[in-house]
Amino acid sequence: MEGGGAGMQDIVIGVDVGTGSARAGAFDGTGRMLGQASCPIRLWAPRPGYAQQSSADIWGAVCQAVRGAMAGLDTGRVRGAGFDATCSLVALDAAGAPVSVSPGGEAEQDIIVWMDHRAAAEAEAINAGGHEVLRYVGGRISLEMQVPKLLWLKRHLPAAWGRAALFLDLPDFLTWRATGNAARSLCSTVCKWTYLGREGRWDAAFFHAVGLGELAEEGFRRIGTEILPVGQAIPGGLAAGAAAELGLPSGIPVGASAIDAHAGGLGTIGAALDGAAPDAAALRRRLALIGGTSSCHMAVSAEPRFVPGVWGPYYSAMQPGLWLNEGGQSATGALIDHVITTHAAYPALAEEARQAGATVYARLNARIEALAAPLAFPALLTEGLHVLPDFHGNRSPLADAGMRGMVSGLTLSAGTDDLARLYLATVQAVAYGTRHVVEAMNGEGYAIDTMLASGGGTKNPVFLREHADATACRIVLPEEPEAVLLGAAMLGAVAAGLHPGLPEAMAAMSRAGEVRRPDPATRRYHEAKYAVFRRMQSDQLDYRRLMAGA
Repeated sequence: MEGGGAGMQDIVIGVDVGTGSARAGAFDGTGRMLGQASCPIRLWAPRPGYAQQSSADIWGAVCQAVRGAMAGLDTGRVRGAGFDATCSLVALDAAGAPVSVSPGGEAEQDIIVWMDHRAAAEAEAINAGGHEVLRYVGGRISLEMQVPKLLWLKRHLPAAWGRAALFLDLPDFLTWRATGNAARSLCSTVCKWTYLGREGRWDAAFFHAVGLGELAEEGFRRIGTEILPVGQAIPGGLAAGAAAELGLPSGIPVGASAIDAHAGGLGTIGAALDGAAPDAAALRRRLALIGGTSSCHMAVSAEPRFVPGVWGPYYSAMQPGLWLNEGGQSATGALIDHVITTHAAYPALAEEARQAGATVYARLNARIEALAAPLAFPALLTEGLHVLPDFHGNRSPLADAGMRGMVSGLTLSAGTDDLARLYLATVQAVAYGTRHVVEAMNGEGYAIDTMLASGGGTKNPVFLREHADATACRIVLPEEPEAVLLGAAMLGAVAAGLHPGLPEAMAAMSRAGEVRRPDPATRRYHEAKYAVFRRMQSDQLDYRRLMAGA
């Protein structure tokens, strides 16, 4: 028996809904994975900058994934379940049916996805007010957050706005669908909705000021009146209908949800390093890096730290009693995929990879190593090739959704070797973006020198090497590669009482694995390339000013 009485006989379910798939994992009380499965989900993009999904489609994928993860396991051993998801906005009517958020009115498309940028004007209008609550989102609200999206719905789809009886963050939709209870998580409401977690209240004056006063006048019933700490058991447990769909026992505890990046933080940041669990001083040096479709950077402290352009400080949004700062880079994994798949050399490379039974990433990584054989280190391949990765705007620390990507150093050649170099330069650019976030956090009291990494991107050795070298931080990988799923399972374990609270669950269920250290020989090179990266940011702002005066 380990971890507050959690034994091998117990199973907890973790569910993670990302941008492209729903995944489920079955774990024991010590964090050992027993089974996992995934199911793709659909995404619609009816216009540039728009991204929509269907809550019914996502729930169906969740059910399929959970059943797959439990294949061959005894469902009678399941003690609890936890859910995480992207911070997307779900609209439902009074009967719980979908309310379309699509300009075309497609009935099933009731989700505005996190990466949707339709609410740019609304975000600017909100930021112009200089409201006190904006201090807790890095000084500027992001168009990826929910209040700008709600204002967009009110302005542009008033019928849908009027018909919607529940607006839910996607993680809270999952727990609502599982339990029938509309209680929200402190994680999503604090991070994406401006809920004041330390004070336990909404700021009614803010909603009136930005044009959403009816939400306050209704007593906030549409966006949440019961806000629960992360991992707390939601009253009622797993409802009978949902239990039948998921293939799980009715009534098992369901923990209050987490945003997907925050689940990754839970799955990594509390692991023991150098033989000791982290104390306050150690946490000040740690960053949870979650690399997927986007990259997220999570750090916690005992006191609030106000970091310009970095979201937060959020009270108890990830770990109870601690303040969270959350940096991020929009669409980093999607950017790397985009650079590869739109290159002229991609079709031939993809066919070559298919015939070899390998991935395109593996072929590119091997090509980089071959090209770099005569060099002191592989990063030198991009000495004259530089990328600014803000193709989808800059989330942190510039907090400028209008930033765009740039490439310097292209030639008339477009072969496989050119693609390999461009891919490497793009990965490096993402790493420099992470370094920019780390520098901003360290400027406000952190001393980050260790990154605990999880997510799909961190399974790529080139991604890990370039991040370690570019940031001069050691990178610690989790023993359990599916750290986001593990973080979701911790929510179920806490709700079920297998562990007294999240700190105990983190200590019992997460363990550090391989450590990647920066290569000192690359330091001067990356200093120079990082200086180019920062100059490219500055140059783009200069271009914007020049064109504004045209």
